Amino acid sequence: MSLTPPALPREFFERDALDVAPELVGCRIVRALPGGELRTLTITETEAYCGEEDTACHAHRGRTRRNAPLYMRGGVFYVYLCYGVHWLLNAVTGEEGRPQGVLIRACEGFPGPGRLTRALDIGGEFTGLAVDGCEGLRFAARERDCAVLTARRVGIGYASEADQARPWRFIASGL
Repeated sequence: MSLTPPALPREFFERDALDVAPELVGCRIVRALPGGELRTLTITETEAYCGEEDTACHAHRGRTRRNAPLYMRGGVFYVYLCYGVHWLLNAVTGEEGRPQGVLIRACEGFPGPGRLTRALDIGGEFTGLAVDGCEGLRFAARERDCAVLTARRVGIGYASEADQARPWRFIASGL
């Protein structure tokens, strides 16, 4: 099934996570559900994770089987299971071998990363798939402009205080 609107191009994601994360706010996630229903949600909040130096990033302790997609060329999905309960949707950004990504933290009507993946029936099967070539899931451009505010990332109590304090959470204002 071909999804419309068209996907954001892979090149959009081949940039630094700190450039991609605020620009994804206001964009849309388009999902063709297994039963054929098309569901579109507007992204209202993202968080950037910036490599092995970032103690909040899954790549902080180096490459593992779980975080291997973060080391891929930007423009693939990274979907992982959090606490054995919630699937979380991320877009890998940047260059191959330099792990970074953007967590989709919330969408309109779904204030939480686990809630939005549940609403869109997104699981680990999307991990490693290209964002612009995946059947059934894609990111699409903004339909309207919005202001983007910054804040501290949340839910990363295991990270250093400096990394917890970074204003790498991006939140829509005026959508």
